[in-house]
Amino acid sequence: MDRLTSMAVFVKAVDMGSFSAAADALEMSPQLVGKHVQGIEQRLGVRLLNRTTRRQSLTDFGRSFYERSKIVLAEVEIAESLAAETRATPTGKLRINAPVSFGMKTLAPKLPEYMRRHPKVAVELSLSNRAVDLVDEGYDVAFRVGELSDSGLIARPLAPYRFVLCAAPSYLERHPPLLTPADLEQNECLVFAHTELRTHWPLDGPEGRVVVPVQAKLVVDHDEPLLHAALAGMGIILQPLEIVRAALADGSLVRLLPDYEAPSRLMHVLYAPDRRITPKLRSFLDFSMEVFGPEQGCSGLD
Repeated sequence: MDRLTSMAVFVKAVDMGSFSAAADALEMSPQLVGKHVQGIEQRLGVRLLNRTTRRQSLTDFGRSFYERSKIVLAEVEIAESLAAETRATPTGKLRINAPVSFGMKTLAPKLPEYMRRHPKVAVELSLSNRAVDLVDEGYDVAFRVGELSDSGLIARPLAPYRFVLCAAPSYLERHPPLLTPADLEQNECLVFAHTELRTHWPLDGPEGRVVVPVQAKLVVDHDEPLLHAALAGMGIILQPLEIVRAALADGSLVRLLPDYEAPSRLMHVLYAPDRRITPKLRSFLDFSMEVFGPEQGCSGLD
């Protein structure tokens, strides 16, 4: 006999107080109920129930086995319900938080495809450069750039976030050639306010990593103003590829020091460990791994 079925019959017999009552509830004969219980006892080599013509009672081992059996059966039910949820249609509101640049330039263009695949999901996207509290602020999922703090959140790694050093031709015409990272100290740099890149720019090149101190006349807490300033010839920027891709393609900006690469930053999609993996959340996590996952290479690469 199937072990889980016999276990379920045994638990029902204990809950109902007799084989006859369990048989009625399970729509089987009392004799078959007895066979299931006896099968467990024979397999384990120990008695579970003390039975008389008038009553039944659990043995000490039977009581422990009964409690454990309830746990096992409950876990099986949970596992089966999870399988059912996986097959269910994603539906409901999905609240997403992402950094401003990634959200505007990378995530937002992909969201229509996700929503076409899952038309019953309503998306609420919030963009901010601060680390939101998923639980307290009610987000289902969040994207984070950079090293993660020990927040207890579940993190799935995505493709790293790539940065590019560039400037407008009009700026380069008015300044000495930029031949080495050290030359950055003699140039106007335009910097982002909220990261370590505000004061130092690390670059990996033939001789290893060099870290150049930078001083800026313009410090901004969003990427778009930096892009506009660079396009106007005000200075050099070190910005995510998503921000400068179009300008590099049409020649409005020129990549500098091609033998040097700014270190990529880690990128993750996060969700709370105690949040139930609903079909809508699972579908978006799967979509994120498909579109932004490590196998896609550095974020924003062709």
